[in-house]
Amino acid sequence: MTRSTTSTTTRAYAMLVLVMLLWAGNSIVGRAVRDSIPPFTLAFVRWTGALLVLLPFAWRGLVRDAAGIKAGWRSLLLLGIVGVAAFNGFLYWGLHYTTATNGLLLQAAIPALVLLCNLLFFRDRATAWQIFGVMLSTIGVILVVIKANLHILATLRLGFGDMLILCGVVAWAIYTSLLRIRPPIGPASFVFVTFLIAALAMLPLAIGEGQEIARMDLRPGVLAAFAYVALLPSLVAYFLFNVAVDEIGAARAGQTIGLMPLFGAVLAALLLGEPLHGYHLAGMLLIFLGIAITALIHPRSDLP
Repeated sequence: MTRSTTSTTTRAYAMLVLVMLLWAGNSIVGRAVRDSIPPFTLAFVRWTGALLVLLPFAWRGLVRDAAGIKAGWRSLLLLGIVGVAAFNGFLYWGLHYTTATNGLLLQAAIPALVLLCNLLFFRDRATAWQIFGVMLSTIGVILVVIKANLHILATLRLGFGDMLILCGVVAWAIYTSLLRIRPPIGPASFVFVTFLIAALAMLPLAIGEGQEIARMDLRPGVLAAFAYVALLPSLVAYFLFNVAVDEIGAARAGQTIGLMPLFGAVLAALLLGEPLHGYHLAGMLLIFLGIAITALIHPRSDLP
């Protein structure tokens, strides 16, 4: 690796660490407000709020990128529906019906699914080292989620909420793999258009939650949840994730999803007073080791 390539890779992984921290917070918020905010309403407010904040900064780029947006509308529509609307709609919906443990275990499948999507869509074959790295990280995730207790894993049962989250997991893997087909437009334009597509997709579903919306209590905690999901895991995280995928490829970026349950445990300890244990450290070691193996050894074959 040249000095420039090493610097780019390091920056990309630093961005992804922040992204996974913000998305871990998103899952915690989605689960915490499940009894206060209907799932599709939360998704609609998330994307609408992000659009309103982004518009003053993006409109010049939107005008400049108008031709590129028109030419690439098919890929933009696909990415907006799959990676923004579908993933988050299924995630928030599923968190109403399943436990955080089940949800985190299902999301641990994303790195392997990204490799599968790369193979199916682009004929990218994973190396043995890459598969080994993904396996290590996945074992680390499972260790953290089941608290090193195999009985928890043996008693897990997949229900309706789990199937919803599984649909979201598949959608995110497809989005991550397909990011290479995005049209050559500015980052702000790309994020704005895909967020707009997601907001429009969520609108009829949110309208269908009218009775639940009428019973909502807009207390400070609910408003804070709206603000958080609209700003940090949306605007900040999507910008950084898209840039990182462009710099290091879908496979390596997708593998960092294993950091989410680890960060979720840390956030639970800081915010909810839940203790950290030895299995957290063991899981952390395996997750970071798996990521390091693919970062240092895997070639950048899945870049556009």
